[in-house]
Amino acid sequence: QVQLVESGGGLVQPGGSLSLSCAASGGIFRIYAMGWYRQTPGKQRELVAAIRNGGSTNYTDSVKGRFTISRDNAKNTVYLQMNSLKPEDTAVYYCNAVAMTTATLRSMDYWGKGTLVTVSS
Repeated sequence: QVQLVESGGGLVQPGGSLSLSCAASGGIFRIYAMGWYRQTPGKQRELVAAIRNGGSTNYTDSVKGRFTISRDNAKNTVYLQMNSLKPEDTAVYYCNAVAMTTATLRSMDYWGKGTLVTVSS
């Protein structure tokens, strides 16, 4: 009922920057929060950053001061600006949304298919 499409992944050198975007579409009544998670082989998916519809944000400690999450509510789009990238940031990044649809009027979690970010020289 809600589709999330990520874009902006790719290869970047250590110390470089990259920006990710995620657009939500479908029968959306309201999006309560959007965020970014990441996962590498053999590890659990972890929260990177999240933003609520009121504007409050939270980040995992390893990205504080380097990453910035923002949101365009009119376009149902969330962004992740990543600066000073490190090799350990390499992962598949997944977009997440907590939303209520017009069809069900029920709040649920939705996930994108992921986009690969590789930080390497």
